[in-house]
Amino acid sequence: YLNPSIISKLNSLELRARLVVEGFMVGLHRSPYHGFSAEFSEHRPYIQGDPLKNVDWKVFAKSDKYYIKQFEEETNLICNIFLDISNSMSFKYSSGVTKLEYGITLAAALAYILAGQKDAAGLALYSDKIETYMPPRASRAYMHSILAALASVKPGGRTSLASCSDLIASKIKKRGITIFISDFLEDADEVIKIVKQAHFKKNEVILFQLLDPAEINFNFENDASFVDLETGDEISAEPYLIKKAYRKKINEHLDFLKKECLKQGIEYNLIETGQSFDKALTGYFSKRAKMF
Repeated sequence: YLNPSIISKLNSLELRARLVVEGFMVGLHRSPYHGFSAEFSEHRPYIQGDPLKNVDWKVFAKSDKYYIKQFEEETNLICNIFLDISNSMSFKYSSGVTKLEYGITLAAALAYILAGQKDAAGLALYSDKIETYMPPRASRAYMHSILAALASVKPGGRTSLASCSDLIASKIKKRGITIFISDFLEDADEVIKIVKQAHFKKNEVILFQLLDPAEINFNFENDASFVDLETGDEISAEPYLIKKAYRKKINEHLDFLKKECLKQGIEYNLIETGQSFDKALTGYFSKRAKMF
């Protein structure tokens, strides 16, 4: 259930989210990332100087590792999820799902995890404007509201992360995590400017850049017409004549985003829409682990 083509066949978004999370957790028990188990929200690794009375000896008996039982105020955080729902996100070619379908399932899985850890989850749906904003709250009932909003999403508008700048400035005030899910096929300097704004507010920031494999490798063989999903502009071209130039341009774009995020301490994840969801969820848990 970590395969996006398989999970997308399920009609219930809540069921999709639950199965993705459960499939991920099962995998963690068999991997080197065992520390990020379902007990993640309740424990952290022992640090020299921690009172021995706080060691969870039952966990030690099972894992042969020392973990400290955390109190609720140590583990709760605020998370805002920004999901790009612009028309470009409706693209698919090499993958079985669109970028938006992948992003919706990823956002739903993250909301499911946050609710399970008693963290406050919020959701912003944007294109060239903020379509929907749901402020962070920590409850199972609120998670269902977030999933309902995600399930009703229809693509529209043009990609513009700058449309979120006022919301970021006014709403992201407390320490937490801010997650951006988009194809980021827009001005890279503008993207970095906006995500830096979120990071400067003492938030940890995660970028998930979702792209269809064809948008990276440009493996089109026959003469084709290419249509801009956001403007409707159309050109005809022979792919083999422009493949080299296209790949150079897209790689420059991706490298710039990756390097700038690395310089700013921002978690950057390039996700192809055919890839399993475990890569994205591991990126989230890795960032959260650094906060406690």
